Amino acid sequence: MTATDVVGDDGTAIEVRWTTGNATGVAPWSIERTRTAKELRDARVTLAEKAVEAARTSGATPETALAAGERAIAEAGATLEWLVAAVVPAGERSTVVGELSAGESYRFRIRDLGETGDVQAVHDVGMVAWGRIPFGILLVLISATVIACIALARSGVVMRIRRIAALEAIDEAVGRATEMGRPVLFVPGIQDMNDLQTVAGITVLGRVAKVAAEYDAPLEVPTSRSLVMTAARDAVQAAYLSAGRGDAYSADRINYITDEQFGYVAYLAGTMNRERPATCLYMGAFYAESLLLAENGNSIGAIQIAGTAESSQLPFFVAACDYTLIGEEFFAASAYLSGEPMQLGSLFGQDLVKIASIAMIVLGTVLATAAAAGWASAGSGSELLQWLFAAG
Repeated sequence: MTATDVVGDDGTAIEVRWTTGNATGVAPWSIERTRTAKELRDARVTLAEKAVEAARTSGATPETALAAGERAIAEAGATLEWLVAAVVPAGERSTVVGELSAGESYRFRIRDLGETGDVQAVHDVGMVAWGRIPFGILLVLISATVIACIALARSGVVMRIRRIAALEAIDEAVGRATEMGRPVLFVPGIQDMNDLQTVAGITVLGRVAKVAAEYDAPLEVPTSRSLVMTAARDAVQAAYLSAGRGDAYSADRINYITDEQFGYVAYLAGTMNRERPATCLYMGAFYAESLLLAENGNSIGAIQIAGTAESSQLPFFVAACDYTLIGEEFFAASAYLSGEPMQLGSLFGQDLVKIASIAMIVLGTVLATAAAAGWASAGSGSELLQWLFAAG
């Protein structure tokens, strides 16, 4: 009988394997383990409380009731040491025992539940949270990769990232609005500033505002949260100042509308139909309103650029908008637009980690499949394959 830690878990499970046979060959197995000190203490307290309560119910004195509790613990004896962890059918030769505590030591035994009820084998094992070690190693490697890329970027190494069409189109879209004499509508989603997508949207807003200031295009930013309005005003004002057009900044164009989802959408739909913006940008967290906004913008012939990490809403934006930032492209917008070395280095390092992770998943899957098919040798090699698969 063997008991080993389960690879890739959170350190709370043990896999028990055995090769022994029982007397009948058809009786199930009982996998039992010793209790921890806390479990043992709790079990003894429970036994004592039940015995004392029974004695009191029968009219015994407090002293007699207490003695009954002590006697119950003494009579239980070694039975308190063992706890049934699992019952396994006769044909099985392994099982996983969960809900254990990392750092505790356990003794396992297997009992034949046939006529004799004999204990067939006993095995000791210490619980260690081995499953967290691969993730700890990966965390160190990821951090080192990102830090190294940031250092290289700061030293002057050019970090090239692929072209993102949606961000490249911002200048063109704002320029079109300027030529037509119509405003640019920027919608920063419907969540507050504690949502990372809103923060990313405000970052893109800074770039849009700078281009709008340079082209002298009116920029409208209706918001659904008061804090988002404040952040948007700060971002737009900073962009106008950096463009040398601080006098053209107007806080009145950045307004708080309402926290109510469809009330906010109704306002946006009305604004689109009244003011007919030439460019609509949707950058942030969107839900059921995504298609309503995109279809309204499409109906007035506006250039539409959207960005969100909500996978359920991406199909609607892709179908109704001219350009869409999909998932992580949205979060990469800040580095892409600013060209700042530290941000580019961080982005480049994360991309390298993603490539390595994909390679590890593929390699781990192939090797684990090979091991399961019996192509790999047992022992340390098999454990290595398990480790790679768990890490991937």
